Formats: sequence, structure tokens, C-alpha cells
Amino acid sequence: MTQLHPATPYPTPSLKRRLVCMMIYEAALVFGVIFFASFIFDVSTQSKSALTLRLAREAFLFFVIGSYFVFFWRRGGQTLAMQTWRIKLVNDDFSTVPLVKAIVRYCLAWMWFLPGFIVAYQLNLKNAQLAIPIIIGFCAWAATALFIKDGQFLHDKLAKTRLIELPKFDKRSEQDQI
Repeated sequence: MTQLHPATPYPTPSLKRRLVCMMIYEAALVFGVIFFASFIFDVSTQSKSALTLRLAREAFLFFVIGSYFVFFWRRGGQTLAMQTWRIKLVNDDFSTVPLVKAIVRYCLAWMWFLPGFIVAYQLNLKNAQLAIPIIIGFCAWAATALFIKDGQFLHDKLAKTRLIELPKFDKRSEQDQI
């Protein structure tokens, strides 16, 4: 269900649309970014094991993933996956997202996973058990969109940003003009 915001002709994308964009398309792209960044990290540090310099690797990947998102959000409000699904990130006043807000949104978006990781760490869960609190936390965070008036996720509300659905591009009208 798309919801219209009174101040814009652009609706809020449905929860299903946002989740599919994030869980399939964005996850595949971020996997590629992580793979390439890990390769660069391993070559530059001559690491032969993922456990070597583990904290430095995690900090580096956090920075690289954040750079990916912040760059695209600042450039045009859309990552590659968001372009495919016609979803755009805008400021609350529908302008381009400032750098600080993009960084804040990236950090707040970790709340999709962070509570589950903390619970799993505290309970010393391993292997398949690790997925249970992460999935529960993920679903709980997704459910925040159901309780916020305009259907935005909690991290968007806190960062004062919003996701909007762009209209379909009509190829025929462009060809008629040529």
C-alpha cells in the first residue's frame, strides 16, 4: 500500500517494495562492495585469515559500506538498487539529503541488525542459533513502518529523511518527442 504525503505528489513506497529492494538488490550490491573491499584490505595488510586484524577489518568495512551509501544518497538520493525500484531518499523538505543527515541515517540504519547482534553476543549464540535474534530484530525494525503515520522506517523518522516512490518512466512519450 503506497501512502501519499500531503506535501508531495510522490507516495511512500510500500513496505514490501522497500524490503525487496533492500533484501535482494541492495544485499547483492553490498556483497560485491564487501568482497572487493575485503580483497583490498587483505592485499594491503597481507592478511591470510579473516581473523587477522579483525577489528581493523570490521572498521574498514563499516567505513567502506557507509561511503557507498552516503555517496549515492548525496549524489542523487538513490543507490543502484533504489534506481531499479524507483525509490529515492530525500530530506524531510524533499530536498537533497545533506552529508551529515546521510551519515546519521547510515548509522541509524544499523539498528536493523545491531540489537540482534547484541542479544546473540550476550547469549553466546553460535551458528544457526545466531540467526534467530537477528531475524527477530530485523522484523521488529521493519514493523516500525507500520506504526509511523506516513509509513517511513524509524531510522528515516529519526534522521528526518524519507523514502519516496518515483513515477514510472514512459519510454513512448520520450520517443514521440524525438
